[in-house]
Parts: sequence; C-alpha cells; structure tokens
Amino acid sequence: VQLQASGGGLVQPGGSLRLSCEASGRFFSINDMGWYHQAPGEARELSASITSSSSTNYSDSAKGRFTISRDNAKNTIYLQMNNLKPEDTGDYYCKADIRPSAYNQVMYPVWGRGTLVTVSS
Repeated sequence: VQLQASGGGLVQPGGSLRLSCEASGRFFSINDMGWYHQAPGEARELSASITSSSSTNYSDSAKGRFTISRDNAKNTIYLQMNNLKPEDTGDYYCKADIRPSAYNQVMYPVWGRGTLVTVSS
C-alpha cells in the first residue's frame, strides 16, 4: 500500500492550497485518514483527520481555516487550506489506517511522503 501526497508549494500569507493524498495498492479497507504537519525542527503533529464515515477532527490551529474531505471511491483525502500563515510552513504527511485483509481485523498505519508547504511573502 502506498500513499501519494501532492499539492504543496509556495504561497503568500493569506493564500490557499489544496493537498491531495491517494492510497493505492492491495487492501481490504481504509479506516481513519489524516494530515500531519511537521514544521522545521519540530515534531510531527496532527492537523486534521477524517473517519471512513467522514467525521472530522481538527487541531486548534487548523480549525476554521482548513477543511479535510474524503472520496472513498477514489481512496483519496483532501486538505483545503485557507488563510495560510507563515507558521503553517512545513511538510505535510498523510496517514491512513489500512485493513489489509477481510480475514484480519487488525489495522496498520501507513504513511505517505511529505509534501512541502511554504508560506512566505
């Protein structure tokens, strides 16, 4: 299973970006998916997560500015990021809890490579 993230780039403060993350490979189902932010020199932290039934959860810094969504048919999540601030700069990683088989209910976390977001004037 692979997660392919895209959509990062350079944007001015107040601007917007939309990140995408698609899961590919062989698996039975995907449970929760999420986006994690890692600022330079800092630990990786949850920005937003979404369940298979599209219930969402946001960090305090993401609330009101970011929107996470999901297309289960495409095994893809999105992160719409509005009113970006310099402190949003960093790598954004997507994560998915994968159930590999119908015969095993254990879920495994899979991480994608980061996509870099730079907010600067």
